[in-house]
Amino acid sequence: MDTGTHFVMGFALGGLSTLDPAVAGDSATKYAVLAAVVIGSQAPDIDTILKLRNNAVYIRNHRGATHSIPAVLLWPVLITAVISLLLPESNILHLWLWSQFAVFLHVFVDIFNAYGTQAFRPFSSKWVALGVINTFDPFIFSAHVVGLVLWIFGYHPGYTFITIYFVLIGYYILRFQMQGAVRNAVRRLIPDAEEIIIAPTIRFNQWRIAVKTPEHFYVARGYRRSVTILDKYKRVPIPNTRLFEEAKKDDNLSAFLHFSPVYRWEVAEYDDCYEVKFIDLRYRNNGYYPFVAVVQLDLDYHIIGSYTGWIFSEEKLRKKLEFIPESH
Repeated sequence: MDTGTHFVMGFALGGLSTLDPAVAGDSATKYAVLAAVVIGSQAPDIDTILKLRNNAVYIRNHRGATHSIPAVLLWPVLITAVISLLLPESNILHLWLWSQFAVFLHVFVDIFNAYGTQAFRPFSSKWVALGVINTFDPFIFSAHVVGLVLWIFGYHPGYTFITIYFVLIGYYILRFQMQGAVRNAVRRLIPDAEEIIIAPTIRFNQWRIAVKTPEHFYVARGYRRSVTILDKYKRVPIPNTRLFEEAKKDDNLSAFLHFSPVYRWEVAEYDDCYEVKFIDLRYRNNGYYPFVAVVQLDLDYHIIGSYTGWIFSEEKLRKKLEFIPESH
């Protein structure tokens, strides 16, 4: 989920914690738990700071180690240790329990996004991404905001948020049913599909779809129970040539290949360099594929520039690259 949703979820858990007698009956524990769940709801995303280094490091590591099993167990211990020093009279056990719940819930809800997490590390490095909830879901965010407003106006926060969370459980079930209907429509339209990747959008009834078959990649859009094919590409393996072997040594391209399960590639040859471009097919937006990796190599196959990330125009891509090729 996005930072804003995790933030309001933290306060919602603070409200929910008032159903715990050990929290509701002790003001020090109540404030300590509120601080802990707000911090715990943000802690796994501390790896966002990797953006300050470069996109390659961020893409390869975001929602990785900080969302792993060891991290889920460690974050609550650290949070409890710090807050208990500031509020030593608080109930340590319940402070830890609510911290643990906040961190676990953060990682758990991230699994339902299309981006996913490596939640089972160190036992598995596989990305777990169920793709039923958009990174920012207006309904989920609004439900939490409504709960917070009711809390401000005097409604019991515990009963308010437990009611909201039962509603949200129903919402998640509905989203799975909707995704299943889209998946069935894809299978009817493309019977030889080997892999179907369905990602939600911010719009309730719209889905992004990428499909692998033995011979082709398909890019489609789902709306309600219908599917429309937008693009079709021949599946062409990455050539086993020196150009591509050298290009794959680049950190930006390596990060892209680590993250992207379905992509196509293309090569451009200029007077003074080669340009290898990989395009993720999952994020088509208004006819454009914004998530790319580009590597430029000179005529002796030395890397002279590269970039990976979100780019919405060719002009911006050229500004990101270190080397501007000369056209034929």
